[in-house]
Formats: sequence, structure tokens, C-alpha cells
Amino acid sequence: MTKNSRSRSAEYRFNSFRAGSTRDEANAETTAWLEAAAFGFHEPVATAEHLFRTAQVYESDERMLTGAYAVDRPSRAWDAMRPVATYGTFVEPLNVGGGRSLDAHLIATVTVRPNHRRRGLLRELITSDLIRARDEGRAVAALSSMEATIYGRFGFGAATFSQRVEVDTSDKFSLAFSPAGSVEVTDPATLLELAPELFDRFHAQTLGSIQRPASYPTKVAGIWAEDRPELDKRVRVALHYDLTGSIDGYVSYKVLEWESEPGTILILDIVWASQNAYFGLWDYLASIDLMTRVKFGNAAVTDPLPWAMSDRRGFKIVGEDDGLWLRVLDPVVALEARSYEADGDVRIAVSDPLSIADGVYALSVRHGKATVTADNAKNATSNVSMDISALGSLYLGGVRADTLARTGQVVSKSPAALDMLDTLLAHKERPYCITHF
Repeated sequence: MTKNSRSRSAEYRFNSFRAGSTRDEANAETTAWLEAAAFGFHEPVATAEHLFRTAQVYESDERMLTGAYAVDRPSRAWDAMRPVATYGTFVEPLNVGGGRSLDAHLIATVTVRPNHRRRGLLRELITSDLIRARDEGRAVAALSSMEATIYGRFGFGAATFSQRVEVDTSDKFSLAFSPAGSVEVTDPATLLELAPELFDRFHAQTLGSIQRPASYPTKVAGIWAEDRPELDKRVRVALHYDLTGSIDGYVSYKVLEWESEPGTILILDIVWASQNAYFGLWDYLASIDLMTRVKFGNAAVTDPLPWAMSDRRGFKIVGEDDGLWLRVLDPVVALEARSYEADGDVRIAVSDPLSIADGVYALSVRHGKATVTADNAKNATSNVSMDISALGSLYLGGVRADTLARTGQVVSKSPAALDMLDTLLAHKERPYCITHF
């Protein structure tokens, strides 16, 4: 899809542009796009200030905004300047393990107006965008999905996972040891300066982490309340200091309405550069008077907190969510970019419904470094085969190939080949992403 192109049905035109603003307001094109996106996500009508500040952070992210615009509009309907479908993209680095990073093509703010669904708009938007991203040299695309059934057909696979937990912080809460360091309360606005640097340290050591968009510090500081540029006066922030006095973690939280029973704290964001910081911040939260429960919606699947608690039954898992969905655009570049913890060889046949990355790929790993060769011959042989969405799920090691084989998503010619694929793609740590976009 090119700028200002027309769909095959001629009912829509498509336009892509950079988010933009003037000295004190979002430009007209960006304003119309943002208004359409807010409608799609059932958000309140935005003020001019909201639109301006959103446009500013989108500019900082260098976001590309694409809209599908209905050509003919009946009288009194929203004018043709507001798109009936929205689609945004930008680029941020993905931690692929072993200190390695790979720029990912991120997709966000995807909406289609209800009365324009089932007309192929999403398919045209996403297919043309993924092809363009591949042609521009991006090896992977990623998104956060609010609905689990939409993006698999476009080749995306769930790649990172998290848990929603509730921790009993009544008098019976205690840690089995005293974490090193100390905790102090600070002004939430302090995070505007501290949050990016602390997240960089967390990101560098966390497989599956995506670098955060420009708006994140304002959100976790409560300066943007629920994604709107309005101050949330309930937000509180505490910092963790290591034994040298250096800050190595923070937690942003708020106390839920007093009508909530029992007294409950909601963690908005917790970032740590050391395990002592993580445990120390939890110990602080558990010490807050009148509060006997802490809710955290983004805990790691392998969260060590229950094993640090004297009574691990106080750590209750109330749900599990998928976080990052990955779509491999160039298997050669993607597989050579990530880290490996074992050596071996396997030939992988990949089928792609969008014909972007199908083929047979010979993966050879020696001393933790991969060499990948594409073999697109019609008679190319392979040891294992899978859909491109399965490769997205396997890419960071968040799921075992054996698990997908049990469901028919991976097919192997021999148990040995499946074992080799599992050995090569596995990581000692589970991928974990605390960035939503």
C-alpha cells in the first residue's frame, strides 16, 4: 500500500503519514486520526490539549499513522477526514538474549469502525504494512493484542506471558530474608527523569523486553491518568537504594478506593535493576498501613516472590495473559540475531499465509552463533515444519517446540529433530515483557 492509494473496491482510500503538531496543537490530519482511534477504543472525546500532547509523544516515537478513509460520506455523518480504520507503527529494540538486540516493527492503535468491518480493511492494512516493513529491513514485527483470535491468521504468535497476581500483605506477610538496601518515598514527577534510565537497565538484562515508547514515564508517574493527560493525584512512588546509595528500582502504585475490601494497593509499574530491589519494594508495599492486599497485573510467569515469602500461599495467581505477539518477517536475519545456549543443526520448513517468509531454513549453531541459509527450491527437504505464527511463539523460547508439536502446530520427521529444535531455541530464562503499546 502506498501513500494515498485506493483500495480495489474504490470505496476507500488509504493514507500514511507521520504524526505531527504545530507549536501548540496537533495538525489537522493527526487530530482526525486520533479522534477516530479514540472512538475505536471507546475513549472519551479528547480535548485539544490531549490531542496535542499525544501528537507530541507520537512524534517522539516517530510513529507512522495510516488510515482507511471512506470515499463517499452521507449527509451529517462524520466527515471523510476522519478514517474509518486506524493503524499505527513505530520501531523499538527487542532484547533477544545474550546482550543482543533486534529492532522490531511495532504495530499499535488498530481499529476498524463497526459499520466498516468485514470489508477487508484490516487485512489490506496489515498485509501491505508487513510487506513494507520486510522490504525496509525489519526482521520481526510485534504487537500487544486485546483479542487473542485476530492476529494468528496474519502470522503472529504469542511469545511472552505474564501473570495477574494478588498478594496477601496482612500481618502474616514476611520475607524469608532481609533484602539488602533501603526504600524511600519520592515525588511521582521524579520518574520523568529516573524511569527511562532504570528501565534501560532492566531492559538490557531481560529477554523479551521491548524498549518503552516516549509516553511511558508520564503514565507511570500519574501525570497521564489512564492514558489521558490528566494528573492522577492518587499515584505514589517509592525508590529502592542499593548499599552504595544508588537507585536501582522503583514502584509506582495507588491505593484503590476505600470502599474496596480488603484495603488494596494496585501496582502500576515496578522496575528493578537488581533482585534485592524487587524484593525490597515488595517488602515496602507490604508494610503500608491499613492495606492487606497488593494486586499486580504483570508478574513474570517465573516470579520468584512466592519462594521468598515465608508463607507462599499468600501469593495467589488469578490469571495469565499473553503479552508480546511476534511475527517473523525475515527468518534468516531473525534467527541469526538471537542468542543460543547450545549448538546443533536443524532444517525448518515455514509456511506463511501471506507469502512473506515461507521457505526452508537451515539453522546451524556453533559456539552460540547461528548461521541460517534459506533454501527456496521446490524439492528442499526439512526436519521440522511449522506455520509462521508458530515460529513467532518459539522465537524467544517462551514455549517449547514439543508443546506445539502436541497440538499439531509443529510437525517433525523424527523425535531427534524435534529435540534438537527444542534444544536450540530454548533459553534458561523465560522471556518477559512489561511494556505495553
